[in-house]
Amino acid sequence: VQSYTHRDTILYALGLGFGRDPMNRDELRFVHEKNLITFPTQSLVLGAPPYWYSDPRTGIDWVRVLQGEQGIEFFRPLPPEGKVIGRNRVSDVIDKGPGKGALIVMERDIIDFASGQLIARRRSTSFARNDGGCGGTGSVAPKPHPIPETPPHHSVDLHTERGQALVYRLSGDWNPVHADPDVAAKAGFERPILHGLCTFGICARALVSALCGGDTTRLKSMEGRFSTHVYPGDTLRVEMWNEGGEVSFRARVETSNAVVFNNGKARVA
Repeated sequence: VQSYTHRDTILYALGLGFGRDPMNRDELRFVHEKNLITFPTQSLVLGAPPYWYSDPRTGIDWVRVLQGEQGIEFFRPLPPEGKVIGRNRVSDVIDKGPGKGALIVMERDIIDFASGQLIARRRSTSFARNDGGCGGTGSVAPKPHPIPETPPHHSVDLHTERGQALVYRLSGDWNPVHADPDVAAKAGFERPILHGLCTFGICARALVSALCGGDTTRLKSMEGRFSTHVYPGDTLRVEMWNEGGEVSFRARVETSNAVVFNNGKARVA
């Protein structure tokens, strides 16, 4: 069970880069308490269990676990403040074989505490790189959503600030690889990296802007795969193909052209 206030809602939106222009009224509604609304991907940071991968009873080599895929389905708007229940479960373990790692699939229902109504359901896949041969359920990993080879119908450029990870982490992800240069260097990065869920939220910003007319309630679901890291300060170009309500999308770093989020699929009303 987790309570949150309008301060948490504003802080989350600031972590996604909203509010850089205080005269932009479209963005002000996410970062000012007057007529405040939540950005829907805030549900991703609510109701999280402790980092149970590191519990020795799991047998997981948690240091070598990476986030591979992320998805979320929205059922109703998240209030600007309130109390929610996060109901978490492991829904699948896909063993890729000895030396090839395993996929751990988790689902989380975000439920309004007062009414019992389902707000959102998130699904994530983590890659346990050192845990192949664990047995698993026998399931086969689903094929990624294909991205069209035609030019995108829409593209939106969104700039990240060099200090953005220091703001985003205040919404609950305290992993030092996003803040401590020494930890980032030991992990093989030239400097702290941006949170994957921040990149995911930026993709949602682009979808709402380009395809929903700014109406967050029209974004019904989104999912995809993380392909590489983002450094704070990078500009992300989110490319979209609208195919009658089902949207394919990906994100790349503008300067290097590296795809950082791929095989994206979204549903827009």
